Amino acid sequence: MSTPEDVGAPRTEQVRSLARGLAVIRSFDAQRPKQTLADVARATGLTRAAARRFLLTLADEGYVRTDGRLFTLTPRVLELGWSYLSAMGLPEIAAPHLERLVATVRESASVSVLDGDPHTGYDVVYVARVPTSRIMTVTITIGTRFPAWATSMGRVLLAALPPATLDSYLGALEPAALTAHTVSTPEQLRTELDRVRTDGHCVVDQELEAGLRSVAVPVHDRAGRVVAAANVSTHASRNDADGLRADILPELRSCAAAIEADLRAAG
Repeated sequence: MSTPEDVGAPRTEQVRSLARGLAVIRSFDAQRPKQTLADVARATGLTRAAARRFLLTLADEGYVRTDGRLFTLTPRVLELGWSYLSAMGLPEIAAPHLERLVATVRESASVSVLDGDPHTGYDVVYVARVPTSRIMTVTITIGTRFPAWATSMGRVLLAALPPATLDSYLGALEPAALTAHTVSTPEQLRTELDRVRTDGHCVVDQELEAGLRSVAVPVHDRAGRVVAAANVSTHASRNDADGLRADILPELRSCAAAIEADLRAAG
């Protein structure tokens, strides 16, 4: 049986096969939903023989399926993430508050957390969402990821990073121009994050997708740390940036405060 001391054990004592198995799972993404054995070996740096052993083990456990040539993840992989989300309690706590918010503002609302590191980059991961019936080009479900720097929730979460961590992240960042409005340099992003930190909210205007505007605020835990972000997204034809701040932001702040109150009670 492991002891608490084992958790902080040196890397030489870690189970390398577990780390490699997780690397195989992470090699599948939206751009690579189906991969051959050679694809997985190349993406993970494993030999073909090692990649084959991991893939067959994952298939035996129900996390991967294959037609004999191509490998794909199965929905069972979601159990790995759901274990974290269930333990966290955030999705269940946030859901009823998001539902009330959506009923009031009649726009989609979400909660996300930050995932990644300053060297490989940060994503926002959606952990709770209540959509409206209106259809946007961007399809968002639980588990959807977007680059943090291009989203309102991501900027709220990035603005809360320790200064040294943020410096490392911005030093390695090469933002892409996703639309004509996208902040495209680390310097511009730093200026935006300074503003977010001062204002306590973030509005992103058609930077992730043309026609999509959103406003986000932080969600704090009982110790005052920013652990998540909540947002409302809308089409640019329905709300301008000033309208988001004037009409939707106060409701969003109330929603975040209610989530925080329940997080404190649950903690």
